[in-house]
Amino acid sequence: MISRIGQALCLFLFLPGFALKHAFPQTPKPADLSEFSRSVRALTQKVSPAVVQVLVSGYGPAAEPESQQISLLSRQRSSGSGVILDPDGYIITNAHVVRGAVNVRVLTTGMKTAGQDAPLDAKIVGIDRGTDLALIKVDRSGLPSLSFADSDTLNQGDVVLALGSPLGLKNSVSMGVVSAPARQIADDNPLAYIQTDASINPGNSGGALVNVSGQLIGINSFIFTQSGGSQGIGFAIPSNIVQTVYQQLRNHGHVHRGEIGATVQDITPPLASALALPRQTGVIVADVEPGGPSEVGGLRTRDIVLSLDGRRIDYERDFELTFFRRQKGDKVSVRVLRGGKELPQPIVIDVSEQEDDEDVLADSVKPENNLVPRLGILCIEI
Repeated sequence: MISRIGQALCLFLFLPGFALKHAFPQTPKPADLSEFSRSVRALTQKVSPAVVQVLVSGYGPAAEPESQQISLLSRQRSSGSGVILDPDGYIITNAHVVRGAVNVRVLTTGMKTAGQDAPLDAKIVGIDRGTDLALIKVDRSGLPSLSFADSDTLNQGDVVLALGSPLGLKNSVSMGVVSAPARQIADDNPLAYIQTDASINPGNSGGALVNVSGQLIGINSFIFTQSGGSQGIGFAIPSNIVQTVYQQLRNHGHVHRGEIGATVQDITPPLASALALPRQTGVIVADVEPGGPSEVGGLRTRDIVLSLDGRRIDYERDFELTFFRRQKGDKVSVRVLRGGKELPQPIVIDVSEQEDDEDVLADSVKPENNLVPRLGILCIEI
């Protein structure tokens, strides 16, 4: 006797017009795979000319036995990657790629290592250690360049390509997906990185992470590894952060970051219980600087921040990251919950600038007045 399950299975398999192959995943047709391969190849050919190898030489402490109390300097060479953002020779890379550099050279895809096609000399325009980004420039025009994509639209599972010079192998490409679009690595670092499983190795730093349209979605920065090689956990700086830093480095040589004179913290269940808050998640204003922009705008301690410029704020890092892309004079619109009720109108706050002694000194430097060429130093009157 055939059971009911057996009868149902027989009916399922022999329904008119039903083919068994529809019950199982189909093997991709060779034509489909060929089309996919051609698409990846065309994308690579479009993007790779704008990704360069960065060659760096400088001096650093030589490796000495631990018992050695005197450290000697030795000449060191290293390489990384960079992305051309402007046809006139502006190239973005990681700050750690050019750290301690005495000479910086750039090798593009079409160049050879000898003869008239030798690497181009580059100068450092500016460095921002906070985001680990640096801008360099070569004296060449008409170069291929990449345009920026909006990294805020990135989603988990999006296909991406990573291009660069891993382990010194210039013009290499790997493919993967976005593992997470906004991954925070450390509590004291508000920057949220793009996590990807596209293979990234030492030397990929400063290279391009691009979307399927060939736009720059991030700058490859570092990997998590126990072996020193790629383990499928790579991180890139989002393009929206890169674009802001690039513009400021190009215009000022360093980065001016905004702030509104308020400190926030994440709401936790114990905190919500202790303060009798109306919600157990989100962001609460912990402190407001007296006379600062937030106090002037009307923000108060214990206000719960719902959104900034219409963008929902769930965590402290979301709040802080907003000001990586704000400059003095900008305005932000803040919706808050006060006393358990949402204010009918958003609070508008003028963005001020974080005070940084180094930036103040940098702004006061005028090479024509402060440079002492014979000594190779800048002297600033205090």
